[in-house]
Order: sequence, then C-alpha cells, then structure tokens
Amino acid sequence: MSVLDDVIADLSAEGDQLRTTVAALDADAWRTTTPAEGWDVATTVAHLLWTDEVAVLAAGALADDAGKQAWDAVVLLAIEDPTGFVDTEALRIGAAAPDELLARWDAARPALVQALRDYPDGAKMPWFGPPMAPTSMATARFMETWAHALDVYDALGVRPEVTDRIKHVAHIGVRTRNFAYANNGLDAPAEEFRVELTAPSGTLWTWGPPDAPQRVSGASYEFCQLVTQRIHRDDTGLKAVGDDAEKWLTIAQAFAGPAGGGRDPR
Repeated sequence: MSVLDDVIADLSAEGDQLRTTVAALDADAWRTTTPAEGWDVATTVAHLLWTDEVAVLAAGALADDAGKQAWDAVVLLAIEDPTGFVDTEALRIGAAAPDELLARWDAARPALVQALRDYPDGAKMPWFGPPMAPTSMATARFMETWAHALDVYDALGVRPEVTDRIKHVAHIGVRTRNFAYANNGLDAPAEEFRVELTAPSGTLWTWGPPDAPQRVSGASYEFCQLVTQRIHRDDTGLKAVGDDAEKWLTIAQAFAGPAGGGRDPR
C-alpha cells in the first residue's frame, strides 16, 4: 500500500466510527449541542460532508472548465465572508433531516477517496490556503474528522476508540508550529523543538533533534486534543521544557484559519 492508501484507510475507519454513532441517534439526539459554540451533532456532520464535497470540487478544478467554475464559486464564497462562510454552510446544511445528511455524507466520503486516488501524480490540489498534495489533503481530512468527532462523542457522553491512527493529527500538530506562532502575531523560534509523544499503543513517536533544548513530551492523545483545541493546556499532563515550548502549547493550532478560542479549563 502507498502512503496515500494508508491515510485513506485511516480516514475511512475514523469516519465509519462516527457514522455508526450518529446513525443510531433519533432526530432529537441529532440536535444535541456540542462543545463547539453554536453547533449541534447535525451541524458537525454537515460540516464534515460539506468539506468532503468541497475537496472533491477542488480535485476537479483541473479537469475542465466546468470543474474550474465549480471550484471558483466556492472560493468566491470564502472571499466574500472569510471568517464566517464555513459556519454559514454548516448551519445551512445542518438544518436538513438526519437521513438527508447521512445520504450526502455517504456519497461524499467515497467520492473524495476516488478523487484523491485519481489525482495526477505530482500535482497539488487547490485549497483555501496553500495547494495540497492528495496525501496532505487526506491527512487534513482525517484531522478534521477526528477532531469534530470528539465534539460529537463529548456531547453524547460516548467514549471514543483511541487508536494509533491519531499519529496523523500529531504530525500536523508538530508541523504547524510556526503557523501557530504567525497566526498569533508572534515570531516563531528559529530552532526546532524536540517532541516525544507516547502513542495509544505505547510506541514512542518523536520529531526534531534529540538534543534540542526546547522540548515537549507526554501522551499523544492529549497533544492531539490540544493542537485541535479540544482541551485546555491546563487539563493536560503534557510537559514543556523551555519558555518557547510552553508558549507553543498555549497557542498550538493544527487547523487552518484564524486562531481559535480553544476550550475553557475543566
């Protein structure tokens, strides 16, 4: 299997887990409020299916004029309301009946997989930020699916399965360090950090020079929650060595867009 196939398999598994959870809900439960301000379970699924659909449009932008026009229409929405269009679309689509949401998501997920597999070798897909290779897009979709699924599980009081699939999230979290600094109007440190995270399986995952003076260590699950802003820094057992490393843990952000408000300490 290729790296893309591996990421797609993990993305599919994560989506399957969430779909199984929400498919068992009655209509009232779909309106359960999640920790994401203003969103309920339906809004969350709507956001995931919409982003999958939009990623398919992005993949089709190079195919022909019709594909380019469809993608350009989405970009115009983003330009007209850069801070609000994602929420607007999630709320609009999320007003639909649960069966309709599931049907659209069931169509969008395999369509995205096919689009990623069919994308020309070496080419990058347009996106709202820098263009992305198919593997990077699949990894980003995994991160979003996993993070938003946590909101649903939290809202429903469901204990999610924790697997080594979250390494994709951890990797994005490490690689977006400088973005987090810039997104908060700060200069990123010149030197790399050492990051050592214990996987759910017990394996040690590492990034950066072994002798780096600035270091972060701890449970990978808590790190992934932190970089997706699903937990407050004070509610983790993550250890930071060095002021720069500690600062990073207070602003870490693996997702694109403005700096999020994060979660209040519990």
